[in-house]
Amino acid sequence: MTDIFQTKLSDGIATVIWNAPGAAVNVLSPDAKDAFFDVMYPLLADDGVRGIILTSGKDSFIAGADLNFIASLRGRPAAEVAPLLAPMRDFLRQMETSGKPIVAALPGTALGGGFEVALACHYRVVADNPKAKFGLPEVTLGLLPGAGGTQRLPRLIGIEQAAKIMLSGKPFNAQAGKDMGLFADVVPADQLLDAARSLIDNCTDPAQPWDQRGFVAPGMDVESRAAQGFFQMEAAKLHAQTRGNYPAPIAILSCIYEGMRAPMDVALRIEFARMVEIFPGDVAQNTVRTFFFAQNDARKAKMRPDAPVLDVKRLGILGGGTMGAGIAEVAAKNGIHATVIERDPASAAASRDRLKAGLDKQVDRGFLTALKRDAMLTRIRFTDDFAALEKVQAIIEAVFEDRDVKREATQKALAAAPEGVLFGTNTSKIPISSLAGNTTRPDRYIGMHFFSPVPRMPLLEIICGAETSQETLAHALDLSKALGRVPIVVNDGPGFFTSRCVSSFLNEGMALLGDGVRPARIENVAVQAGMPAGPLMLADGVGLDLMLAVRRQEAADRGTADIITPDVAVLARLVDMGRLGRKNGKGFYDYTEDGPKIWAGLADIWPVQDPQPDADLVRQRLLHIQAIEAIKCFDEGVVTAPQTADLGSVLGWSFAKHTGGVCSYVDLIGPQTFLAQCEALAKTAGPRFTPPAYLRNMAENNRGFYA
Repeated sequence: MTDIFQTKLSDGIATVIWNAPGAAVNVLSPDAKDAFFDVMYPLLADDGVRGIILTSGKDSFIAGADLNFIASLRGRPAAEVAPLLAPMRDFLRQMETSGKPIVAALPGTALGGGFEVALACHYRVVADNPKAKFGLPEVTLGLLPGAGGTQRLPRLIGIEQAAKIMLSGKPFNAQAGKDMGLFADVVPADQLLDAARSLIDNCTDPAQPWDQRGFVAPGMDVESRAAQGFFQMEAAKLHAQTRGNYPAPIAILSCIYEGMRAPMDVALRIEFARMVEIFPGDVAQNTVRTFFFAQNDARKAKMRPDAPVLDVKRLGILGGGTMGAGIAEVAAKNGIHATVIERDPASAAASRDRLKAGLDKQVDRGFLTALKRDAMLTRIRFTDDFAALEKVQAIIEAVFEDRDVKREATQKALAAAPEGVLFGTNTSKIPISSLAGNTTRPDRYIGMHFFSPVPRMPLLEIICGAETSQETLAHALDLSKALGRVPIVVNDGPGFFTSRCVSSFLNEGMALLGDGVRPARIENVAVQAGMPAGPLMLADGVGLDLMLAVRRQEAADRGTADIITPDVAVLARLVDMGRLGRKNGKGFYDYTEDGPKIWAGLADIWPVQDPQPDADLVRQRLLHIQAIEAIKCFDEGVVTAPQTADLGSVLGWSFAKHTGGVCSYVDLIGPQTFLAQCEALAKTAGPRFTPPAYLRNMAENNRGFYA
């Protein structure tokens, strides 16, 4: 595998070019690391080599670790993992103590393990590449920088700044890196190697700062009172953010604290001990599987059927409300011209004003340039004239969630649009097959369920109706990619996948309230379990009257209108009292200038039981019910792949992200144990916990969602 590297020797300086053949980027795969060692060890031992430049033959340096290799560590004991991970740590330490100056000449992006390689070099010089990103994003995947990053970075730029970079995982650009003191210089790309050679020629002491006598790290001393206060504050902040569900952030902070109090070799062993515990662990493994592999596969639309590509340059949008305007904003940001149809000229003007005001706020906050805003606005047209749709390649209907309103808007749009235009409906609940009956081309009709706020929520739930063609699905995925979305593909059914599963969470919160569980306990346990907010607060945000109307309609559609479920009983009581949720300032919570506060009158309607149920039982009810609903979706063919369900759950309604998603959650518990727990809950909490057939089959075969 030495063909990954090319070495050029000139005037005693070896230039090592990392250029993995046939790959878009260089990654630290096991083969690449072995080849790296094979090339570098002889150079370090060669007395004729006085310095080494490490660079890349691509427009980036090293993208990071090979996550396929990381995935292969799942569940393995530390004693097995350590020998696989130690060689890189040991080599980088030998490289920086070799007595030869080594310069990382970075043509572009260096992230994660790639950036750690650069940190182990004595100098770093960077090409002036505006697209380049640098940093240690491991925490976003449940990992920690394990090749010396937690030790070298704070020794270079100080504890506080290094902690911020590693705990946020956010990348920075070349100039920011130079300002922090990480890069010796930022130079034009054609001067990169000359700048690296100059650093070697002018080097008088090829040793890292921490290996020199009298070294003092920049910023506050780890033993100082300021540092003690910093670590205490950060630990408290991390606990509040993670609720103890994510081990990596605390491990990173611990590595910095303990490592900065020790010599480098001891510090690296401290970091290594944390790494071999975290990398094989469930949180890291499930996070990598869902947030890296599943999300990347979705972005690349690997599930796309074979069909000619639809290149959408002009998009029609029906409705300029929150969802329609959000879709238009995303379209314009991605270079697509959007025509937004409103019901009358006044509504069209008001929609445009709202969108512009939102973009103006982004400019004021520095998230968007005025030039970009103006360009986006030129790509968006608001009108009440359906004839403006005559040249669009696709239409997304985003009008009010009402069958009659959708039918009227759909038929008017199709009468004006080109024959066979791709037509997507942004509905969150109404079955696609029934709405497709409003058209003469149900094969070109598909569900495209966006999430609010659209510009910040990347998930797009694509729903195939009974007659949706494979070409239409392919074209919907083409549009998703053009809009920069992360798509999941599901089949038709009431509530599809995301809406019905999140509804089960809200319903269970109300059922717990009806059972006499203290409201604050319900909300706090939900957040501790990893949900973004409690079910009662989320219900208030949706609107209790809307939820009640939807549930009654669903019951009527099922022919079970005479059955009063726990959630309907709770909703009906509050709605009858005029408590509609956040929109009128009173629901489960009272909303005042001082912020939301649980309404004290809830206890008068649903007396608190004594004793209160164990927090673990409340947690189990809140999370298990969501997983059960997801499993029912497998039973009914709404969802067919665990990656779809996991990605939809963590991006769609923020199901406990540390688990990796609803299917990973079941696998963590084990299908047999999960079945037994559901059977017990069905007896004590209600038949809604009755295990679906799909779960029973999994348990009987002792087979999880992931082999």
